[in-house]
Amino acid sequence: MAPTNDVGFLESVAHRIRTLIIDTAHAAGAGHTGGSLSEVEILTALYFSFLNIDPNRPEWEERDRFILSKGHASLGYYVALALRGYFPVESLKTFDREDSALQAHPDMHKCKGVDYSTGSLGQGLSIGLGMALGRLKKNLQFRTVVLLGDGECQEGQVWEAAMFAGSKRIPKLIAIVDYNKVQLSNTIDANLSLEPFAIKWEAFGWDVLSVDGHNIAALLSMLSRADKIAEQGPVVIIANTIKGKGVSFMEGKYEWHGKAPNDQEYTAAQKELRSR
Repeated sequence: MAPTNDVGFLESVAHRIRTLIIDTAHAAGAGHTGGSLSEVEILTALYFSFLNIDPNRPEWEERDRFILSKGHASLGYYVALALRGYFPVESLKTFDREDSALQAHPDMHKCKGVDYSTGSLGQGLSIGLGMALGRLKKNLQFRTVVLLGDGECQEGQVWEAAMFAGSKRIPKLIAIVDYNKVQLSNTIDANLSLEPFAIKWEAFGWDVLSVDGHNIAALLSMLSRADKIAEQGPVVIIANTIKGKGVSFMEGKYEWHGKAPNDQEYTAAQKELRSR
């Protein structure tokens, strides 16, 4: 599948990803549904338009690198990889099984297309920074994109990496924050507010952009803008999203952070999704 900027097509891909997330979580009886649903349009814009990748050459040295720092949201990641052609969609039925390549958290040694194993929150930006530095050493041209959760931005390691990248003006490094404002046990603001979020990134030397994280056209435009700015130094896109987006009874609810739908909830969710 060739990359495209056809917004209508990309919106249909996003809808397919969303329905497969619900299917996969229900079949496995496991998964972080809420945060996987909030990242759907971001992953769609990246994997079906922005990233320079080739599913037939997953080890291609000049491929763009992608790090899912919020590794618990692997459901959305796996569905995007499957639809992009890294492995059969039928493999999603094995999610979270002991013998599966699709573990609860992404494993680079098991799953085709995963550039780095993640799951311990707060580490992804450091990993992406290391890749960006390695690119410079090898004189390669790939871009590194790191998708962070807002909850993990409460962790100090994120800001250590941000401080180094901003201070050294590391190029071709783009961070995206899935800012759905809900984490494991409450809202972000109730636990530990990140605000003034954009100002903090700016203080660490990053260019900061903001976007509606569910608007495909806006995401494509912002990624294009970030790409140009990142030639001179690191860029962060704060993507304002909704936890559980697309299923009304999941939206904005921390209870859906790490919960899979039961039979009744699955039927209700799929009925709602099919009506769109």
